[in-house]
Amino acid sequence: MHWIDPNSLPEVAGTFERFVLNPHGEVDGFVMKDRQAALLVHTPPHMDHELTRHLSPDDNIRVRGVRPRGAELLAAVAVTTADGRQIVDEGPNHDRKHPNVRQETMAAEGTVRMSLFGPKGELRGALLVDDTVVRIGPKEAEMVAALLVPGAALAARGDGLLTKHGRVIHAVEVGPDPEKLKPVRKPKPKDKKHKQGDETRAA
Repeated sequence: MHWIDPNSLPEVAGTFERFVLNPHGEVDGFVMKDRQAALLVHTPPHMDHELTRHLSPDDNIRVRGVRPRGAELLAAVAVTTADGRQIVDEGPNHDRKHPNVRQETMAAEGTVRMSLFGPKGELRGALLVDDTVVRIGPKEAEMVAALLVPGAALAARGDGLLTKHGRVIHAVEVGPDPEKLKPVRKPKPKDKKHKQGDETRAA
């Protein structure tokens, strides 16, 4: 069960547009239109089944959630459907596992419609204007953040899935176009010993 009481949170109303997928093909959020603007809503993967059963395009829905700093995102604790059903984040089952899916090499190219974030506001990829979801690990995404902002040109290649809710690619290479793809890499860890040595000399 989520530690936050959803009824204590402000409610945002809008129109459901489309689901957003994680690299395993699970729904971990959706896009809704709030006052004509597109808003990214994050939902945990264990809510996938209930959300996909009860949400359809153009439904009028309401979301109670929290907004992390520095990200255009609403992390949902509860979603109320068009027929008044409230879907609450009750937490995952302890034995829950990711679905066993078969990925294949896929590529995508286009313009970024919106940046994608994790529940705490960590950058995790982009949604293209053709609705392709491009996923990148949060540490790696920091290194290519300029390619993941709305309006940026983005090309990606990686392990992908095509589901009934859309296409998702877990990128291993990204660039501004297919001719300039580079491997996605994590930032190098800081040299703690060197840093401690500098502090000792400074003292």
